[in-house]
Amino acid sequence: MIIKTLAEELSVNPSQVEAAVALLDEGATVPFIARYRKEATQGLDDTQLRNLEQRLTYLRELEDRRGVILKSIEEQGKLSDELKTQILSADSKTTLEDLYLPYKPRRRTKGQIAIEAGLEPLANALFNDPELDPEACASDYISAEKGVADTKAALEGARYILMERFAEDAALLAKIRRYLNENAFVSSKVAPGKDQEAIKYKDYFDHQEKLKTVPSHRALAMFRGRNEGMLHIQLLADPNNEDPMQPSYCEHIIAEHYQISHRNRPADNFLKQVVQWAWKIKIALHMETELFATLREQAEEEAISVFAKNLNDLLMAAPAGAKTTMGLDPGLRTGVKVAVVDATGKVLTTNTIFPHAPQNQWDKAMRTLANLCQLHKVDLISIGNGTGSRETDKLVADMMKAHPELKVQKIMVSEAGASVYSASELASKELPGMDVSLRGAVSIARRLQDPLAELVKIEPKAIGVGQYQHDVSQSQLGKSLDTVIEDCVNAVGVDLNTASPALLSYVSGLNKTLAHNIVQFRDANGAFSDRKGLLKVERLGPKAFEQAAGFLRIVNGTNPLDASAVHPEAYPVVDTIVDRTQVAVNDLIGNSDLLRKLAPEDFTSDEFGVFTIKDILKELDKPGRDPRPEFKTATFKEGVETLADLKVGMILEGVVSNVANFGAFVDVGVHQDGLVHISAMTNKFISDPREVVKAGDIVKVKVLEVDVARKRISFTMRLDDTPAPAKPGTPRNAKPGNKARSAGKAKPAASSANSAMGNAFADAFAKAKQK
Repeated sequence: MIIKTLAEELSVNPSQVEAAVALLDEGATVPFIARYRKEATQGLDDTQLRNLEQRLTYLRELEDRRGVILKSIEEQGKLSDELKTQILSADSKTTLEDLYLPYKPRRRTKGQIAIEAGLEPLANALFNDPELDPEACASDYISAEKGVADTKAALEGARYILMERFAEDAALLAKIRRYLNENAFVSSKVAPGKDQEAIKYKDYFDHQEKLKTVPSHRALAMFRGRNEGMLHIQLLADPNNEDPMQPSYCEHIIAEHYQISHRNRPADNFLKQVVQWAWKIKIALHMETELFATLREQAEEEAISVFAKNLNDLLMAAPAGAKTTMGLDPGLRTGVKVAVVDATGKVLTTNTIFPHAPQNQWDKAMRTLANLCQLHKVDLISIGNGTGSRETDKLVADMMKAHPELKVQKIMVSEAGASVYSASELASKELPGMDVSLRGAVSIARRLQDPLAELVKIEPKAIGVGQYQHDVSQSQLGKSLDTVIEDCVNAVGVDLNTASPALLSYVSGLNKTLAHNIVQFRDANGAFSDRKGLLKVERLGPKAFEQAAGFLRIVNGTNPLDASAVHPEAYPVVDTIVDRTQVAVNDLIGNSDLLRKLAPEDFTSDEFGVFTIKDILKELDKPGRDPRPEFKTATFKEGVETLADLKVGMILEGVVSNVANFGAFVDVGVHQDGLVHISAMTNKFISDPREVVKAGDIVKVKVLEVDVARKRISFTMRLDDTPAPAKPGTPRNAKPGNKARSAGKAKPAASSANSAMGNAFADAFAKAKQK
C-alpha cells in the first residue's frame, strides 16, 4: 500500500520506489543511492529520494497510528465493518483522528453523563422525529435518583448528547473544514493596553486576511505576537457577517448534513439549539485550534524550506580556493583581529591592530598589515562585515594603495556565526591555546577559501539566513538543515587528508565518531595514500566504507581514481576501459576526445548498467569536478559606509544575504541589509524571489527609501524605477470583501517595499544582523 501510494505521488514506477525503500532500510544514504545505485532505482535523483524518504516516514507513522486506533476500537467492541473500511482507507492523519474521535478515551463529558443518566433514547427520539413534543417526552425521563430533576435538565442532557455526537462526526467535520479552508479569515488585533509595547507588530494591530492566502512570514509573525501576549488572533468563519446575532454559515452546514430544517414542528427549536451549541461550544473552537495548528505547521514548513534553500546557496557559494588568506574580524574600541592562514587553512600567525578610535593607530595598523602580507605572501584579505567593517575596508584599501607591489585582493564576507564558532568546543580543539577573539578572524579567512568546509563547523541556525528560525520546530529545522549540509558536502566531495572532523561527519556513511577516528588515524599514521586505508580506521567497517568511499578524495595518492568520484567498487570497469583502449589510467583521465567516442553500452555488465558507465566516463573526463560556481566579488561604493550615506536614487552593487518569501535582503556595505520586495525584483510577475536571486548573488540595486530611525532600507532591482511617495490613507491590510489584487499585476515598487518592510520579520532580521 505504501509503495503504491509513493509511486503515485512521485509519478514513478512502483519498482523504483520498492528499490529505494529497500536501500534506505538497509542504511544507505540518499547521496549514495542517488549517485551509486541508479540502476536499482532507475535513475531517481536526490530530490525525488528526499521527498520519498520524507513521505515514507509520514506514511509509516500513519500506518502505525492506524493499527493503534483499530486495536483500541476493537477492544471497546465497537469496530464495525463499515468503520474498519473507513479507517483502512483514511489517507491522512487528520482523517484518521476524525474517525477515532468518538472512540477516543477521555474524561467524562456532559454528554456521557447524560447517556449514563438514561437520556440517549430521548435525544434519539427528538432527533428522529421533530413532530414529538420535547417537554412531553422529557417528562418521562425525570429521575431524582439519576440526577435529572426536571424536564429542563432532561432536555439539556439530550442536547449535550446530540451536540457531542455532531462534533464527533468525521464526515461533518470534513465538510466544515473544507468550507473554512476556502472562506475563513484570520483576524489579528493588538492586545488591550499593548499599543506601545507591541509597536513592532503594528501591521497586525487591526489585520484581516483570508486563511488560505496567509503567507508563512505573516503567519509566524502573528503567532509570535500572540505568544508574547501582544496580539489577539481569532478565526472568522463568517467574515462578511457583521451581525453577531445571525447564525454562522457553519450552522447551515451542520443542519443540512443532518437534514434539520425549521418547519414550526414541536422539536424544531430544540434541534436548532443543538445545531447552535454544536457549532459555538464544540466545533468552532476545535476548528480554530486545528486550522491554526495547520497554518502554523505549513508556515513552519515554508520557513524551514526557505532557510534550507538559503543555506544550500550559501554552502555552495564559490570558493576562493587554496590561496594564502588574511582574515580580519573588525572591531572599533577592541581592535581589529588579524589571522593569516596558508593555502590549506593552517594558521600562520595572528595579531590585533587598533586603527580606529579611541587608539587611532592608523599608520601603525597599515604597516602591520603590509608586513604580514609581504612576509606570508598573502593573496586574499577577507574582511568580516560586522561593526567597523567599512572603516577596516578603508584601512585595507589605503594599505593596498601604499603598497601596490603586494598585489592582494580584498573581499568583504559575512561573519555570521563566527563568534559562535569561536566559543565552540570544536574551535577549542582546532585552535587550542588561541584567544577566542582571534578564532573569529581564522574562521573569516577560511570561509573565503572554502565556505562549505568552514560553515559546516557552525550550527546552521547561527549562520543567519533563516526566516523566523526561532519560531519553528527546532527538531524539524535541525533535521532539514542537516540534510542540506549532507547533500552539499557529498555533492562537492571531501579531501580525505585535509578535511576537519566537522566536514567528514557529513560524508555519506560517516558520523561524528567515525570522523573523529579518521582524523585521529590520519594524525597518528600520516596522510592516506589510498581509499582502502580507510578500512584500517577503528570502527569503520565495509558498510561505512561502501557508503563513504566515493565521496572522499585523495589527491596525489597511489591510485589516480581515488581523486575522482568513481567508486572503488567500479574500478574494475575502468580497468576494462583501459584494457580495451590500451590507454593507461593517467592518460585516460581528462582525455575528452577518446572518452566521448566510447559507447557506455559496450562496458555494461550484470553489476554495472548504462547509468553507472555514463557517470564513470563523465567523471574520467573531468575528475573531481567542483559543482560550485566561479569565484566573484562585489564592489561596495566608496564613501557609502553608513545608513546616512545612502541617498534615494543611488545605484549600488551588493550581495544577496538572505532570501525570504516576500523578497531578498541585500548587503551594500552599510551595516544594515536592505529589502528588495518581490514586486521590485523584475518587470514580470514572479511567485518566488528565488526565481531571480539566491543567497550569495551579486546584484545591482537602486535606493528607494531610507528610514534611518528604524534602520530600514528599501531597494529595487528594476533600475529604471523611480521612488514613489506612499499614498496617505491607503489601507495597509486586506479586509473581508475586498477584491483580490490581480495575480499578474505587480504592485508599485516603492509602496510594496514599504509594506513589506513594515512586517515583524524585517525587525527580527535587522536585530539578528546587528548581533
